[in-house]
Amino acid sequence: MIEKRWIHHPEFTSDQQQAAQELAESLKVTEYLATLLVQRGISDFEQSRQFFRPELSQLHDPFLMKDMKPAVERINQAIANGEKILIYGDYDVDGTTSVTLFYGFLRKIYDRLDYYIPDRYVEGYGVSWQSIDWAAENGFTLIVTLDCGIKSVDKVMAAAERGIDFIICDHHRPGDELPPAAAVLDPKRIDCEYPYKELTGCGVGFKLLQAFCIDRQMDQEALFDYLDLLVVSIASDIVPITGENRILAFYGLKRLNASPRSGIKALIEIAGITGTLDITNVVFGLGPRINAAGRIKHAKEAVKLLLSEVEEEAAEFAQEINKHNSERRNFDSSITEQALFMIENDDWFANAKSTLLYKEDWHKGVIGIVASRCIEKYHRPTIILTLSHGKATGSARSVPGFDVYEAIEECADLLEQYGGHTFAAGLTLPLDNLEAFKIRFNEIVSSRILPDQLIPMINIDMLLDLDSLSPKFYNILRQMGPFGPGNMTPVFESRNLSIAGKPVIMKEKHIKFDVRQNGSPTYTAVGFGMAQFYPDLVNGRPFSICYTLEENNFRDKKTLQLSLKDIKLH
Repeated sequence: MIEKRWIHHPEFTSDQQQAAQELAESLKVTEYLATLLVQRGISDFEQSRQFFRPELSQLHDPFLMKDMKPAVERINQAIANGEKILIYGDYDVDGTTSVTLFYGFLRKIYDRLDYYIPDRYVEGYGVSWQSIDWAAENGFTLIVTLDCGIKSVDKVMAAAERGIDFIICDHHRPGDELPPAAAVLDPKRIDCEYPYKELTGCGVGFKLLQAFCIDRQMDQEALFDYLDLLVVSIASDIVPITGENRILAFYGLKRLNASPRSGIKALIEIAGITGTLDITNVVFGLGPRINAAGRIKHAKEAVKLLLSEVEEEAAEFAQEINKHNSERRNFDSSITEQALFMIENDDWFANAKSTLLYKEDWHKGVIGIVASRCIEKYHRPTIILTLSHGKATGSARSVPGFDVYEAIEECADLLEQYGGHTFAAGLTLPLDNLEAFKIRFNEIVSSRILPDQLIPMINIDMLLDLDSLSPKFYNILRQMGPFGPGNMTPVFESRNLSIAGKPVIMKEKHIKFDVRQNGSPTYTAVGFGMAQFYPDLVNGRPFSICYTLEENNFRDKKTLQLSLKDIKLH
C-alpha cells in the first residue's frame, strides 16, 4: 500500500486571518467554520449569503455563449418550417441525461422530433456515419448533438451535403478546426467569452434551452423542473461544483429530494438509497446504473427509463438496468484482477511512470473503470485498451495535476481518434502502433510528471481538536455543500489520539474503533480498507487521523462519526 502525503492548506496571511475573525463575528459561527469559508474565497457577509443561499437568478445570460443566437434561430426556423429535429447524445450519464432533458422539454412544445444514442460497440463515441445515414433516410434536417460532436468535422460536412444541419452542444476541448455547423456551443472554444467554462454537456444543452425560453418569452420554471437530470450529469461527470455548476447542483438536489421524476425515483429505490441524496449518493448510486445500460446493452434503455412517466413502467426499466449494473460489476471485478496481475508480473512496469495494458477480450464497457482501479493501487496515468473492430480502443485516466489528454495528443500521429479532458480521455489506434504508442506515451509522462504526482495525496483543510466537534458545527458544515471538485468536503486532522476500547475488523478489510483526545468526548471512527492498521492500534500507539465528518443514524439516534481518509502512527 502506497503511503499517502498529507498536504495542509497554506497558512493564512494576516489579511486572511482578519477576514476569518470578522466573518466569524458577522455570521456568529466558530472561527474554524469561518476559516473554511475564507479558504474557499468567501470573505464577507454578502459572499457568504450567496454561497449558502444560491439563487437561480445568479445564472449567466446564455446569450453570452458564442453562437447561442444562431443556435436559437436555427431551432426556431426548424419549428416554423415543420422540420424533423434529431436530438443526439453520447452513451454515458452526461449524454443520456442531456438527451432526456433536451428531448423531454422540447417534445412538450414540438412533436416532430426523435432522439438517437449511438451503440458503444457498433458505432463508437461521437457522431457516427450510421446516425447520419439513419437521419437522412428518416427525413431529419437538423441534428442537435449533446456531450459530443466538437471534433466531428468530416461528419458534419458530409451531413450538410445531404441537407442536414447540426447544432453542436459540447464541453470537450475542440480540435484545431471547428465543425462547419449552424452553431457550435462549447465554453471551451478559444473565442467563447462565456464566463463559466466547466459546464457538462447536459449543462450546455440546458443553456441552449434557457436561451430558447428567453427568446420566446416562455416561463423558465418548466425548464427548471429538469434540474434533477442536470445534477446527475454534474455529479457523474466529475466536473467542478463551483460557480454556475454549484447553483445548478444545489437546485438539482432540491428537486431530486423533493419530487424526483419516475425514472430516477425507481433507480433510487432499486439502489437502496435512503435519506437525503447528495452528490456522493448520485455518483455511486445512480450514475453507475445509468451508465450500465450503455456499457452492457444499449444506452437508449437509460433514456427510456429517465423519460418514463408511469411508475410501474419505470420500475420495470430500473430492474432491467440494475441487472446490467450487476453484470458490469462482475466484468469490472474480473478484468481489474487480470489487469493488476499483468502489472505485477511484467518487469517493464517496475520503472515505468505510466500503465498501458491491452487484452483483446476485455469488455469495452468497463475499461475506464478498470483504469481508475489501477490508479487506486499504482497511482500513475493509466490507459486500458481492448479490441474493437480490428483496432485497439480504450480509456485513459490520470492522477491529480497531470494532463493525460495533452500527453495523448502528442502521440496523435499514432492514433486514429482521441478526445477528452485533463483527467480522462478515450482513444483508438491501429494494433500495429500499440508498442510504439506505449513507449512514447511513457516517455512523455516520464519527462513531465513530478515525483510528488506519483504519490497519492490527501488535502487537509485544518487541524481540529475533537473538543470542537458538535451537532451545530456539523449542521453548518453540511450547508456548505453540495460538495465535489472545487468545493470538496472539508478534511480535518486530529493529533495525539488514543483508542477507547478495542478496534473491530469488518468484512476482513475495514476497521471501526472509538477514539478520544486528551479527555475529549469519544467518537466512532470508520476506516474502509484500513484493516492493516489493526495491530498497531491494538498495541496502544498514539496516532493522528485525517477524516471527514458524517452523521450516523442508527435506530433514529443521530451521532457524529469520523470517516477516515488515513491514519499515521506516531
